[in-house]
Amino acid sequence: MATISERRVADTVGLLQRIAARHGPAALASSFGAEDMVLTDLIARHALPIAILTLDTGRLPGETYALIERVRDHYRLPIEVYYPDARTLEAYVRGNGINAFYRSIELRTQCCAIRKSEPLERALVGRGAWITGQRRAQSITRGDLPVEEFDAAHGMLKFNPLADWSDDDVWSFLRANRVPYNPLHDRG
Repeated sequence: MATISERRVADTVGLLQRIAARHGPAALASSFGAEDMVLTDLIARHALPIAILTLDTGRLPGETYALIERVRDHYRLPIEVYYPDARTLEAYVRGNGINAFYRSIELRTQCCAIRKSEPLERALVGRGAWITGQRRAQSITRGDLPVEEFDAAHGMLKFNPLADWSDDDVWSFLRANRVPYNPLHDRG
């Protein structure tokens, strides 16, 4: 089994400490995927003043809801949960159906705006920076993902501290530190 280098972990912790010190209040936008669990563990283990937030789109698997509760219990951290505007979502579903996002790109775009974009906008109000678990190795479109970037859409800095971590780095860290993760990963 591969192991992650202590240097890589130390560099990531150092970056998180700098983000908290220079760009606070900062927040990790977590989907509770494996990468987000690495960052959650580092934030908790080092008692960093970085909020953890998530978007409840109303379409999350039961395993994700269970993991949110496990994380709250395991780390004793508050998780800020943001929801879509109920009236806007009701109108969308009433007019288009619960699974309309499968029918067209336009309906998918509307659904994402209601369930993800607008709640994220609210979640980031008053923040100095936000953090994601995105990595270059996740997809070809993220091949040049920077560690730090200016997010013009939100008017703030966005950090991707795990940008250069490999899949093996993520899973080695999770296993070595017994970090809770979503059991859906084990099912592919």
